[in-house]
Amino acid sequence: MTDSTAAEAPTASTPCLVLLCKRPALGHSKQRLAQQIGLQPALEIAQLLLDCALEDLQQWPALKVIAPDHSRHLPWAQTLCPQALGVAQHDGNLGQRLNDLDRRLRNLGLQRLLYIGSDCPALQPSDYRRVTCLLEANDTVLLGARDGGVVLMASNRSWPDLSALPWSTEHLGTALFDCCQRAGHSVVWAGALFDIDHKEDLYALSGLLAQHGCPARLSLGHALQQLGVPANAR
Repeated sequence: MTDSTAAEAPTASTPCLVLLCKRPALGHSKQRLAQQIGLQPALEIAQLLLDCALEDLQQWPALKVIAPDHSRHLPWAQTLCPQALGVAQHDGNLGQRLNDLDRRLRNLGLQRLLYIGSDCPALQPSDYRRVTCLLEANDTVLLGARDGGVVLMASNRSWPDLSALPWSTEHLGTALFDCCQRAGHSVVWAGALFDIDHKEDLYALSGLLAQHGCPARLSLGHALQQLGVPANAR
């Protein structure tokens, strides 16, 4: 694979955390949120959200992958987490990109893959432990979003065709679960968290960050206060 580097040899049974990310840019980051709070604040929030996901990736104790949305962003992505294997996503909708990326990683010998994005700073170490534990007895484990999407998707098997799923809608979680079941996977939910798409999501997040000790989460909490989101919001 010409677009990747690795710090350690892959082992099939080792859980591998994969971060799918975009390089934050003005006018191209958190566009639904930008319509509500403005372009520059949305860009700042997007960068801080990415920092939170990177915090999780850097602290992951096993194999890790960072997968930017375009090959031109691969050098940038690799500077964010040099310990990670860098693999650029290819073209297509999110389902097509996930299928392609998953195929390439499994061809490298990886088997137990956990995928996250950069929209869920509510993820805690206990969530990752719960998902990893459930993967011991199930093919596929999904951690849902309270708006009907998913914030983490993990599997010991190749994903079925994901190209026709209703991405970025409230129907995604159910559709993904059903798609995997039809493909013969044993599938379980690992709970549900909230991700960040709209201004009201920031209020739901603020109270959690006020009690979080990780530096990236604390920085995000401070930025929310600067935006006028109270730290005791629920």
